[in-house]
Amino acid sequence: MKHLTLLGVLFAALLAAPCHGANHREAPITALDHKADITDVYAFRSYGSNPTAVTLIMSVDPLLEPGNGPNWFPFDPDILYEIKVDNTNDAVEDIVFQFRFTTEQRLPNLFQVYAGAGTGITAPSNSPAPVPPGTLIVPPQITDFNSAGLGMRQSYTVTMVKGGVSTPLTNTTGGPFFAVPANVGPRTMDYVQLFNAGTYSLANGMRAFAGTTDDAFWIDLGATFDTLNLRSTVAPGVLSPFQDAANQNFASDTVSGYAVNSIAIEVPISMLTRTGAIEAASSPAATIGVWATTSRPRLTVRRSPLPATSSGVYHQVQRMGNALINELLVGTGFKDRFSMDQPKNDSQFASFFLDPALARILNAATGGVLPIPAPPRLDLLPLVTYAPPIAATGTPAGPIADLLRLNTGVPATLPASASRLGLLGGDPAGYPNGRRVFDDVTDISLRAVAGVLAGPPFSNNGINNRLGDGVNVNDVPYLTDFPYLGYAPSGRDRRHIDPGEPGCTGGAGAACPQ
Repeated sequence: MKHLTLLGVLFAALLAAPCHGANHREAPITALDHKADITDVYAFRSYGSNPTAVTLIMSVDPLLEPGNGPNWFPFDPDILYEIKVDNTNDAVEDIVFQFRFTTEQRLPNLFQVYAGAGTGITAPSNSPAPVPPGTLIVPPQITDFNSAGLGMRQSYTVTMVKGGVSTPLTNTTGGPFFAVPANVGPRTMDYVQLFNAGTYSLANGMRAFAGTTDDAFWIDLGATFDTLNLRSTVAPGVLSPFQDAANQNFASDTVSGYAVNSIAIEVPISMLTRTGAIEAASSPAATIGVWATTSRPRLTVRRSPLPATSSGVYHQVQRMGNALINELLVGTGFKDRFSMDQPKNDSQFASFFLDPALARILNAATGGVLPIPAPPRLDLLPLVTYAPPIAATGTPAGPIADLLRLNTGVPATLPASASRLGLLGGDPAGYPNGRRVFDDVTDISLRAVAGVLAGPPFSNNGINNRLGDGVNVNDVPYLTDFPYLGYAPSGRDRRHIDPGEPGCTGGAGAACPQ
């Protein structure tokens, strides 16, 4: 068992990079600018009511504590949020979806931005002057975006840029797009009603959503950062066959009970491919590359006590394509450069991608018991070029670039039949062929770095192909239709799972205790 113990130590070391979640504050620049920090990017064939569409999601602003009033966590009006699509295999955006936010303070004299209760609370008979009895003191529960108690209200615009032409995308009702606020608690608001109202239909069969949601990621960070002190419930770094196959957790999910801000757009496949058609999976035109960016104006002037002002062209703060690339592969001294650069320039980071230091640590720490492929790691090319088994044979590979590649011709797998391990679990519609909200990118990425994509002996030795942290599923269920994310935890009733507690397994097992 010596090699298993060493492997457990190594596995914890891998996750002990400066991070929280898939890409939660993985670079120095975003550790200081969390509003611009992209936590996760998802791109997948929709498996709900619109199966001929692709859902694109970016989540930002990590580890939001749901009870953290009185202001909670609005989107930043200074940030340009963008989801980008390459459909010509050159790692340059061909289609961009831009989101910009505006904030209204509708209750400027109230000490918190959201308030509500029942049908409202009025001043009692002994109310001191000048407020007469019967005056509304607390507004009714917030149930829609016009409710009086929705003191901070955010609206947003959606713009599609294609072929150099910017097209504003509009709500089919003609009304504005409102962002769903944080889930303050059941007395203050009907969050689910707001969530449903904040899911909008656009022209051409598109849908859009923006708001505070559950953090769809899961991992046991606590054990990792306690000097590699993994849980006794998990074989050290290597899951048993039973644990590997189970849709349940064997360790605590450190991200449980936290929220993020999410932006989602559902787009017909025919609007994303370069041919304007739904291509077969075998077509070189079927695979697209997806990434997200956050950008800020070049100049911000602090004018205390007046509000700050920003001006100038936008400059990129962060980008993200695949999960964990910047976090676990790129060296710390290069993370900021990677964050601010463009995918087409990623050849400068090729040594990190195709000879990852993490793989060598795995090999060395286990005394060679865990074998790894020799560099250059051509088995990792499907993650950084257009290559099989994601892209069809004959697809132009393009430059080395961190893009989340999605073969739009592969039909969606219904959640009941899907594997958390995506392609590694025999599910062709899962990560790294795009990424769904329920794909276990931690276990998949670790195994890919260990060489399982290279085939035997790396893919079938019971070590490389069973690496994992014992957290297999999310703590709350995901929706089965757009925007697919889970509801944000309640500020009053949120639950962070403590070490040693039975895992809450997102609908596949016991619910989280309150």
